[in-house]
Amino acid sequence: MKSNEWLHGFRHSSPYINAHRGRTVVLTIGGDAIAHDNLINIIHDIALLSSLGIRLVVAFGARPQIQSRLDAANEESTFHRGLRVTPEQQLTPVLEAIGGLRAYLESQLSMGLVNSPMHNARIRVSSGNYVTARPVGVLDGIDFGYTGQVRRVDVAGIEKLLELGHIVLLPPLGYSPTGDAFNLSYEDVGSQVAAALQAEKLIMFAENQGLLDENAGLIRELSARQASDRLAAGMVQGHDGDLLRAACDACVKGVRRAHIISYVDDGALLEELFTRDGAGTLVSGDNYEQIRQARVEDIGGILGLIQPLEEQGILVRRSREMLETEISRFVVAERDGTIVGCAALYHYPDEGAGELSCFAVDQAYRRAGRGDDILAMVEKLARGQGIQRLFVLTTQTEHWFRERGFQPSTVRELPGPKLASYNTQRNSKVFVKALS
Repeated sequence: MKSNEWLHGFRHSSPYINAHRGRTVVLTIGGDAIAHDNLINIIHDIALLSSLGIRLVVAFGARPQIQSRLDAANEESTFHRGLRVTPEQQLTPVLEAIGGLRAYLESQLSMGLVNSPMHNARIRVSSGNYVTARPVGVLDGIDFGYTGQVRRVDVAGIEKLLELGHIVLLPPLGYSPTGDAFNLSYEDVGSQVAAALQAEKLIMFAENQGLLDENAGLIRELSARQASDRLAAGMVQGHDGDLLRAACDACVKGVRRAHIISYVDDGALLEELFTRDGAGTLVSGDNYEQIRQARVEDIGGILGLIQPLEEQGILVRRSREMLETEISRFVVAERDGTIVGCAALYHYPDEGAGELSCFAVDQAYRRAGRGDDILAMVEKLARGQGIQRLFVLTTQTEHWFRERGFQPSTVRELPGPKLASYNTQRNSKVFVKALS
């Protein structure tokens, strides 16, 4: 019998395809990933993302390739604070290794063989001097030579290429106004470029499935604050530490999501982008903006948010006393100490149902995905409570909910207690979403 699993997966990926189209995503690929057999599948997936209208920047590393060049030249390698020291006599083999990898990646992204995923892809790849660097200088008495740090990113130049549909390929190199070239950390390049572009996502490839905990289990999600605490406590070290540090830095500077996924697992990039649970570790920038359980001190902010909508008849009126009683049911989106969104979840355990209620987002943030983030939080809480279906009553936002998987229902399908309190004068429409 013919399997339709692919059809089910394809259909359920469509909301994510629509969400990512036109967004900027920065990928970082280290030299180990480039040398791995799975690189060809990653290249195919990058081509697919480009064809779906995702604006891609790829920052690559070359550490093992540089090491190979230096070993062949009988040059000794020195590292300090996780960075390679690059004396002047080693700059030439460093540049040769990086240049060779850039040409190799361009050739792979130019493939178009018949019967291959790249057939007729016609990807345009651009690279150049889009990163200005400065020398690291002398640290702990060690002169780092031509090892540098990102100083400035040519945002306008990169944006122009992205608008033309090009994939922007960035080597671990930066250039100075004096005409010098500096060897950079590719993690730093990816993080700083993602922040400068205010990218939707920074996705970094590692050998493992993502970050692992003390029991070798996958850590699915961390806030930037939690990630920083782990780094400060020495719980994440080595290359994983470099990746997590880059993720935190990007999130602090405005990148909404950073992901650490495996370059070994075929399809990890697509799974991370186009499925609900993803494939690796997610780091979210909630140190400046977070979605969390509401507290009593949030009541004033919630009232200020919902009162204009109550006056317009969009939301049912709620008194301060009611909010004080029901505050444990609420989640809020907080940005820089201000409540910019909220929602409440009411549980009807006898019928396995939950109600999404008092859903509001500040007008200034409605086009920035806050509503989707709040909905995702509510759905996560609902699943944790064993809720099998989530319903919402609305008078003016029907299409928003339908676009997010809610299906039309009837008043008669409401749980008994909700049906008894249904306000016929408001004549709200009912929509339901099954939670798998």
